[in-house]
Amino acid sequence: MKNIFYCIVAGFAALLVMAGCKKEDKSLDKATVTPVNTLFAPEDAKAVKIPSGASGSVSFEWEQSRASDNGLVQYEVAFDKEGGDFSKPLYSVPSDGNGLYNKLTVSYSDLNKIASLAGAKPEEIAKLIWTVRSSRGINLSVASSKRTISVQRPVGFESPDAVYLTGSATEGGADIANAIKMKKVGEGKFEAYTSLKAGSYQFVDAKTGIINKYSYNGTRLVEQGETAVTGATKIYKIEVSFNDALFKATEVTRLGLWFSADSKIWFDLDYTGNGTWEAKNKSIVFHQESWGRDERYKFRFTYKNADNTTTDQYFGSSNRDNSAATAATAPSYFYMVPVDNSVYDYTFKFNHDLDNKTGDVKVIFNADVAAYTHTVTASK
Repeated sequence: MKNIFYCIVAGFAALLVMAGCKKEDKSLDKATVTPVNTLFAPEDAKAVKIPSGASGSVSFEWEQSRASDNGLVQYEVAFDKEGGDFSKPLYSVPSDGNGLYNKLTVSYSDLNKIASLAGAKPEEIAKLIWTVRSSRGINLSVASSKRTISVQRPVGFESPDAVYLTGSATEGGADIANAIKMKKVGEGKFEAYTSLKAGSYQFVDAKTGIINKYSYNGTRLVEQGETAVTGATKIYKIEVSFNDALFKATEVTRLGLWFSADSKIWFDLDYTGNGTWEAKNKSIVFHQESWGRDERYKFRFTYKNADNTTTDQYFGSSNRDNSAATAATAPSYFYMVPVDNSVYDYTFKFNHDLDNKTGDVKVIFNADVAAYTHTVTASK
């Protein structure tokens, strides 16, 4: 009996809650809001030039609306092309505080996006109009005024989620399905270690669906187009920055394993494709010191500059000192980062099982691995 009584009470309470919700919903449907009468900021005809790669924002502010039931009013700011009527705005967004504040902070990044939606290309100016729509429940009230704002887009582009190299000059060829994925190394920044042969290539942000294409025009990154390659096949480090439309291709002429105790390159690694170099059946003999056998090493890349000079860059461990590798050593031990040219600092240490043996060394600098890395294994 007690359980039946509780069930009846619970059911009655649920009906009361439902009835209350319906009543509240009706009041929301009937509630009205006054339109925003005055727009405060930015001033009409405001001109905004978005700097390349810079962070910043523009503040939009307006007079408060009033609700007929004295409840909370929500706001959204709508943007449209100059001459539009906001019936299908380019972009709309709730105000700050999840729509409760009579203020909206729009980042440069979002302004750039809105200008792009208006059809402006990088460095072009988009003339926009904006207004405020207030609501209580489902009833929208559009401000009695609107303002214009001109936005000049920066030289760069919105950062893609992924970037690929494709074209007849690339390792994957002209079939976009085989495009080479570039490694993301920062916001809007990607790089790839790859070979290029005579032909052409471009950068794309997807392999299927809607694909945006970019190329280097000799000065900077631009939309569409292709970049031509002539001459023999060479290995390059290719760097692009979409935030400021920068491009750089540096030829990689050599990669060697540098042994600390001898202070020289023991042997070179051959490029095998997909950002990978290998050396097989190489003699590994540690250096005899008074305190024991020295097994420290790192790697040295040699780059060819535009003026035909060369630059060496060492890659080693993120740790200043390390223990020797073992069969149980974690893969992260072998991650490679740029380091200085000191003899013994930031070096790796060979597994002691390799002393006086032959080994295979592989360096992997591509987007397939979590971080640039290498492996050292006993030769078979």
